[in-house]
Amino acid sequence: MAKRIKPEDVETKEPKEPGKIFDQAGELVVDVFETGEHFVVLAAIAGVQIKDIDISLEKDMMVISGDRPDPHENPEKKYFYQECYWGPFCRKVVLPENIDIDQADAQMDHGVLTIKIPKTESDTKAKIGIKTATA
Repeated sequence: MAKRIKPEDVETKEPKEPGKIFDQAGELVVDVFETGEHFVVLAAIAGVQIKDIDISLEKDMMVISGDRPDPHENPEKKYFYQECYWGPFCRKVVLPENIDIDQADAQMDHGVLTIKIPKTESDTKAKIGIKTATA
């Protein structure tokens, strides 16, 4: 039997501006997967040109950031719903160790950003041997 959630059990957070759901940089929605040859990150970023997207590395993380301009910006508009995020966005993706970041390739096609990073031949993870204690 499914648990019924009561309204008083749901924590709500009031937005800073009436009618807006978001009050900070939006998080980019991504799909991350691997194939036999690549580590792949897909992100739907409609309304943004590739020149307005920054892809950088911070230690073992890829950071995808940018800004999605509101195509109908008007201070007088009043939302019934606002589910599309307009404004700055950022997403961090943890990278695996067995990739060749120097050969990474990013392409934008019909609003979908695809980042492909080739895998290296061998996994760079080292194994640690376990010694047994003698009595």
